[in-house]
Amino acid sequence: MNYIEFDKTQLVNLEYTLNKEFLRTNRAGSYANTTIIGSNTRKYHGLLVVPQPTIDNENHVLLSSLDETIIQHDAEFNLALHRFCHNVYSPKGHKYLDNLTVESIPKITYRVGGVVLTKEMLFVQEEDRILIKYTLEDAHSATKLRMRPFLAFRNVNKSSKANNYVDTHYEPIKNGIRCRMYMGYTSVFMQFSKKAEFVASPDWYYNFEYIKEQERGYECCEDLFTYGYFEVDIKKGESIIFSAGTDSSEPISLGRLFSKELNKRIPRTNFENNLINSAQQFIVKKNKKTEIIAGYPWFGSWGRDTFISLPGLTLSLDDSKTCKAVIDSMLENLEGPLFPNCGTGTNAVYNSVDASLWFFWSLQQYARHTKTKDKIWKEYKDKMLLILNGYKNGCQFNIKMHDNGLIWAGEQGKALTWMDAIVAGKAVTPRIGYCVEINALWYNAIMFSIEVAKIAKDNNFVKDWEYLSELIPESFKDVFWDKNKGYLADYVNGEYKDWAIRPNQIIATSLPYNPISEQIRKLVIDIVKNELLTPRGLRTLSPKDLNYKGLYYGDQTSRDLAYHQGTVWPWLIGHFVEGYLKIHKKSGLSFVESIYVHFEGVMKEHGIGSISEVYDGDPPHKPGGCISQAWSVAEVIRMKKLIDYYSQLD
Repeated sequence: MNYIEFDKTQLVNLEYTLNKEFLRTNRAGSYANTTIIGSNTRKYHGLLVVPQPTIDNENHVLLSSLDETIIQHDAEFNLALHRFCHNVYSPKGHKYLDNLTVESIPKITYRVGGVVLTKEMLFVQEEDRILIKYTLEDAHSATKLRMRPFLAFRNVNKSSKANNYVDTHYEPIKNGIRCRMYMGYTSVFMQFSKKAEFVASPDWYYNFEYIKEQERGYECCEDLFTYGYFEVDIKKGESIIFSAGTDSSEPISLGRLFSKELNKRIPRTNFENNLINSAQQFIVKKNKKTEIIAGYPWFGSWGRDTFISLPGLTLSLDDSKTCKAVIDSMLENLEGPLFPNCGTGTNAVYNSVDASLWFFWSLQQYARHTKTKDKIWKEYKDKMLLILNGYKNGCQFNIKMHDNGLIWAGEQGKALTWMDAIVAGKAVTPRIGYCVEINALWYNAIMFSIEVAKIAKDNNFVKDWEYLSELIPESFKDVFWDKNKGYLADYVNGEYKDWAIRPNQIIATSLPYNPISEQIRKLVIDIVKNELLTPRGLRTLSPKDLNYKGLYYGDQTSRDLAYHQGTVWPWLIGHFVEGYLKIHKKSGLSFVESIYVHFEGVMKEHGIGSISEVYDGDPPHKPGGCISQAWSVAEVIRMKKLIDYYSQLD
């Protein structure tokens, strides 16, 4: 019995299977993503999705899908499944599905009469290339495979439409063809491990419909182009490998390449191994930089997400080298005291008040893990001072330390914290003023800086900043705490204090340096546990609140209105667990372990083997958003490390 497996009764149920997706990536940001039965339901889906630096440096769908047909005695059995406009499914090849397992890579078994065909897929780690291995396990007659590739050559955020500009010419290459639909694009090289006949029949196929885009209120129909189809004979027991990449391959070596790549994979035989596999997919190395993709399939590099997820994705897996590489790469994008909220280079947007403060937390975790606190100040002092002085003296978006030692930030129409949804030009959760997690992070950043400066004997810095070690906790308690309510205000602006019960206050309990007493931390944890905790993470608003929205669905406006108004976020669970264990220590392990165990159920829910971006606030907590989110995976991994750490305490 495989850890992840689906049988025929599950696979033929489209309502079940079209909500479950595979994701495979390389280390340069390219990926393959589709449903577990190969029917695309999103515009982001495709078998070869690759960044195009000469166009816009964003991901583009090159090879959308590959239709397979088994041919015996001139009878054709098409294994593909597409949805076309008006809810028309064709050619309904899912009826031939027999079994699907994920040991190291996905393996699908088709059964057509006496024919048993398996299909295994992997994405090459160091190349923009997908490999698909077909093995004829059983057959009683001569068998032929026909493969028809459908191509899009468009940005993942757009749709392809039939036009007269497509280059219909192709170039024959060894065991395949080379094609490029439009000038400026990378060519696609499609080849087989054995000689295959290519039959040219260039044509458009119209009105492929993507139901997930339809549900989200976006353009959901597109036209795809095909240059023709390949035919190849296959014998019982024989394996044939199809390759689609951005450069040519040597057909005779495809078998060795497949085996080599397969041996690199960690078997997905348990929960932990799936998390490790998933964690590796977010780390991208290109142009001598190491970055973290915030989530697949539509996020890129985000500053806040990077620093929140970095310890879990690297240090929790004993990979301090990658952790430091990401920190150093991110520092190249620092502009004044701010890291980009999203994007890099000329496309960077700097509207994040917390990304720079999470940087201190990541650096702090790195220093603790590597036992290098004595080296941190020497190497990173200039950058740390740039951020601290920038926040203290003031920078864009009215970010500034007030005389009480707290950070005030915000302006109308902007959302600077992680609760950043904007609808009709207005922030859904504006949070202008003193925000609870921002000031907890600010205090932690200052205290960590004082700690490493003392080790480095930088007495001038310590003298200039140490007064804040007492001032900030006093101000924090005065501004955010109400003993009658028993929890912390979410944000404060002048005389207004927002007493909506939100998870941001949990950050004040989890950080290495806390601005509140143990007694207050315990009360905060209790109310978060009672009002916000779910088996999938923390709700962003208490269900008792009149503004609570328990379902995350619909068009963009509907989803944005619910995004931080009750929707569950898994990443918050790491900080809840850390705060909880700081209070309860070993006596709290059984409770925390039950939270961890409950997460195992998501491995077959949405993005197979990974954890989604968000979940409904209401039971049964249906997954939504990205199928694989960096900080979701990272904080569940970090939760396991916290469990292991407290388990070893006397």
